[in-house]
Amino acid sequence: MRSGDYFFSRWKGRLIHSGIHILSHLRLLVRWVFYSVLMGILVGFIGIAFVYAIQWATGFRLGHWWVIGLLPLGGLLIVWLYRISHDQNDKGTNMVLASLRAETELPVQMAPLIFVSTVVTHFCGGSAGREGAALQLGGSVGSVIGRLFRLAERDKQVLMLCGMSAAFSAIFRTPIAAPVFAMEVVCVGAMRYAALVPCTIASLTASWLADRCGIPLAKYALGDLPAFRVVPALKILLLGVCCAAVSILFCILLHQTEHLLKKRCKNPYVRILIASGVIWVLALLVRNQDYLGIGGEVMRRAVAGEVVWYAFLAKMIFTAVTLGGGFKGGEIVPSFFIGATFGCLFGHLLGISPSLCAAVGMAALFCGVTNCPLASMMIAAELFGMAGAPYYLLAIAVSYLLSGYYGLYGEQTFLASKFTGGYVNHKTRQCGKSRSLRKQLAVKIQSRDISCQKFPYPIGRRA
Repeated sequence: MRSGDYFFSRWKGRLIHSGIHILSHLRLLVRWVFYSVLMGILVGFIGIAFVYAIQWATGFRLGHWWVIGLLPLGGLLIVWLYRISHDQNDKGTNMVLASLRAETELPVQMAPLIFVSTVVTHFCGGSAGREGAALQLGGSVGSVIGRLFRLAERDKQVLMLCGMSAAFSAIFRTPIAAPVFAMEVVCVGAMRYAALVPCTIASLTASWLADRCGIPLAKYALGDLPAFRVVPALKILLLGVCCAAVSILFCILLHQTEHLLKKRCKNPYVRILIASGVIWVLALLVRNQDYLGIGGEVMRRAVAGEVVWYAFLAKMIFTAVTLGGGFKGGEIVPSFFIGATFGCLFGHLLGISPSLCAAVGMAALFCGVTNCPLASMMIAAELFGMAGAPYYLLAIAVSYLLSGYYGLYGEQTFLASKFTGGYVNHKTRQCGKSRSLRKQLAVKIQSRDISCQKFPYPIGRRA
């Protein structure tokens, strides 16, 4: 027998099997491309409309200062909308994260409610971000599409992640970081890599649509960057330590303010009126609108090296009162604001580039409140370029470690320990409860629901 014939007879079966294997996965890829592009288009257009609505609301408020006087009316409207929708106990982004573990079903009305209420909040001067709407819009649309196509639960969860990626990409214009953040934020230590392809396609599709509609990529120009040496590296390491402390303080302030207001005032209408009054007083004290809405201009000034020393503290208080009182929006953009202004102040105090420190502070504080180091690094690279990458990485790593198990989202789950490398499987410390690994595993085994390990693969099975 010739050597060629011998080789073919020996490997024929394996080659055929490999070919069938590749073809079956190509069929799966085609399905994912269809669903991902669909999600990218649908959520992308919704995200684009949301961006323009926020821009209009912000521009109108800045040009007509008297609009801030409508803050109580806007708050009452938000409470009323959620009351008539029978969703007054709305948990926002936490509900999306719980739904991704099949613990709850997202209501259909979540998308329009968060869209309208967030725009109203920004129009009237509430201090909030946009990512809460991004995650809730994307998750809600993904859940609806999954039910329409009668997909299996695991496949529906992937569509929700696609929606979150598409919305984040369209709104923030960070198409590379968006899919990583969507996969990383649900369960720290257990990324759903099965969702990587669909989330990436959905994110890029939404980003392309946003670019076509005139929404530019998010970019900041940094000043002089010092070479990566021992002394500046030590200063950036110290900045990472400080950002971890500030992130913990921000999380505690947010959750405790909400808890206190709900405890002292059970009526949501009265509670949001009290929050409106406090915001009025705070705005009169600072005598400007820097801490209302998103605060994008202040962040640009911080990256340019201009900041007042109390800016990060003021934004923390404004945001805590706004969201704790019942207004709607996100916490991540305020964390960008806080990180940039604190970093800029740190740079001035320690004699290192305030522009670099603002960028590092933004990324490190984002990591501290979300516990998403990979997404934080990618966001920093997309926003500021790769020139300062060693500094970003150093501060992000330190902030991730020292921020512990605090976080913005109570439904975020930690599968792996930050300190020992073992398994812990508990939720963020804001919940006030954490059980031992043995108890957690016992509960999961009994219920046959390892929530962090429900990887959504494959697609196409009927529920």
